[in-house]
Amino acid sequence: MSEQPCIMVVGGHAADAEIMGGAAVLKHVAAGWRAVLVHATLGEKGHKALSPEEYAAIKREEAREAAGRLGAEYVILPYRDGELPVSEEVQWHLADAIRQYRPTVLITHWRGSLHRDHINTYQNVLASRFFAGLRTFQREYPAHSPRQVLFAENWEDVDGFVPDFYLDVSDVWDRYLDAIYAYSLFRGEVAQFPYEQWYRGASELRGAEAGCPRAVALMKTESVYSRRRPVGLLGG
Repeated sequence: MSEQPCIMVVGGHAADAEIMGGAAVLKHVAAGWRAVLVHATLGEKGHKALSPEEYAAIKREEAREAAGRLGAEYVILPYRDGELPVSEEVQWHLADAIRQYRPTVLITHWRGSLHRDHINTYQNVLASRFFAGLRTFQREYPAHSPRQVLFAENWEDVDGFVPDFYLDVSDVWDRYLDAIYAYSLFRGEVAQFPYEQWYRGASELRGAEAGCPRAVALMKTESVYSRRRPVGLLGG
């Protein structure tokens, strides 16, 4: 695998990675990065009229099309919508993907979500770093640790989300919408939630905060190494 920098986005369902991370992917692909989307499930149980099997076939094709529009590769893990466990099995799937594609930056869900699969994706991604990065675990691909793991802003994951920095996506916004429209979910054919309105509004809000037309907000992982060390007495 090339040592060219890589951005990886891990979502709970096909469409999540693209919706919350697609603009960031386009920004980095334009700068010469590789990009990989990882879908923990297809999200096949979300259609009111189609069976999970019927909708799964549609989502597979939509995931392929969206990845192509973003200039990204994609991976679909073998788990069912609404049934994603927090387990070493899932974490090894993710760790193997991290080892194979060697992301420089990994983006995923924030834990403050109303959706179980999103919360479990968050937990699995953070745990997978141990398996991915430890050289003494012998796997098909060598150990690798992303330089940064970040959380994206998502309409279902807003509880406690606080931006640490912004990425100006003004120049890729139209291409982002084109990629997202590969999904019937985003086109309004599956659910009534106004996806484009929410993400367009969020991009304008974050852009106003960042001083540009449109931006996406990202949140850092907590680290004991980044905490400020206490000096002297409390209150001093």
